[in-house]
Amino acid sequence: MALNDTAQSIDSSPISSSLPKSPIPTSIPTMAPTCPDAKPWSVQAVLSTLPTAPPPNPTTPVPFFHLLERLKTTPREGWRRFSISPGESISDHMYRMSIMTMLAPPSLSTQLNIPHCTKMALIHDMAESLVGDITPVDNVSKSEKGRREADSMDYLTRDLLGRVGDGGTAGEAMRAIFREYEANETLEAKFVHDVDKMELVLQMVEYERREGGRVDLGEFVHVAEKIALEEVRGWCAEVLREREAFWKGVGREPELTDVGRRVIERAEGENMGPVAKR
Repeated sequence: MALNDTAQSIDSSPISSSLPKSPIPTSIPTMAPTCPDAKPWSVQAVLSTLPTAPPPNPTTPVPFFHLLERLKTTPREGWRRFSISPGESISDHMYRMSIMTMLAPPSLSTQLNIPHCTKMALIHDMAESLVGDITPVDNVSKSEKGRREADSMDYLTRDLLGRVGDGGTAGEAMRAIFREYEANETLEAKFVHDVDKMELVLQMVEYERREGGRVDLGEFVHVAEKIALEEVRGWCAEVLREREAFWKGVGREPELTDVGRRVIERAEGENMGPVAKR
């Protein structure tokens, strides 16, 4: 999931508009122009911008491996609006998510297919290798974003992997996992969606610390209220308690402290165990 997807509803709030933002690049080839005469976004249009486009219908996964490199070099755009540099890439985000799925609390892990969750964490943003990290400021509708991601996954899993291995079964399995994540109906999908949000909260606090309190990323705190599973809320409450302690040490009160406090109090009320006090 793109960094700003879960924060879209607050992106135009007074708090958000009052925070410092850096200009958004407009020349990223994966993003379609927003003018009326712009051509519809397509996978082929993106491929035409690459130094070396993958060959059609390969029988080896190597072209697919090369395309995945774009996940390592494409930054998560939400942080760039706050001039966070260097910032995480899409791959950075998915890697930590995958490790986090392996550490699900026992009350969840006994109900989950953990290896399946780990695969889902590694696959859920794979389409962004072609689509890029679309955020609300790009003026791309949710339905259009979904179309681009679905088209990209079809290309990755069918055009690039359709003749690889045992009749392209590995590619079809990846596509099925992506669709399961998007539908968000299984417990595994709900857990990975929560881990996606939890990873964002971790990164938010880590960037605030790294910047020494010069940047307040409170715009993203609302994401914590959208976490569905109690166990992940317990994790999140601990990180938000750390954030409170950090800003207290800086001598300032960050934005949306009340939201973080609600998340902490809810987790404590759910008796998820003691939230570590710093």
